[in-house]
Amino acid sequence: MNNQETLNKDKNHIGPMFDSIARRYDFLNHFLSFGIDRLWRKEAIGTIPAKYVNPRIIDVATGTGDFAIAASKLHPAGIIAIDISENMLVIGRKKVDSLGLSDIISFQNCDSENICFDDSTFDVATVAFGVRNFSDPVRGLSEMNRVLRKGGLAVVLEFSKPDVSF
Repeated sequence: MNNQETLNKDKNHIGPMFDSIARRYDFLNHFLSFGIDRLWRKEAIGTIPAKYVNPRIIDVATGTGDFAIAASKLHPAGIIAIDISENMLVIGRKKVDSLGLSDIISFQNCDSENICFDDSTFDVATVAFGVRNFSDPVRGLSEMNRVLRKGGLAVVLEFSKPDVSF
């Protein structure tokens, strides 16, 4: 099996794996981080400079949409939250509906390593605790960069420290 076949095999298991844990995902995130993940999201959103007025935002590997919900505080023109797990998106839509944010945040099933939007579409791209699940992190980050407009900003929130030796 070549490297691309291995990546595709890994990717084919990610969506179903997250589909199977979707209803427990929020609890696990909060439990495993001792609840500090909420603060981290808020602080990460706080790093986005004021020059991004009413930004168009894409939240990559959104899970159930917590980072997209946090980003709604920026008064964006819109947020598109993407994930490969349809069950995560279903839960995210319900959360967003219950918070009255459906006019700001929409969800779409989309692969983080082959983002289903044109080049230069967004002002800000975010991902929280998702890069570690990319089959090919460099590809996923490159895709985030591709859909950013010139001068756009990527915000990455992760538990792990990046390996800079790629």
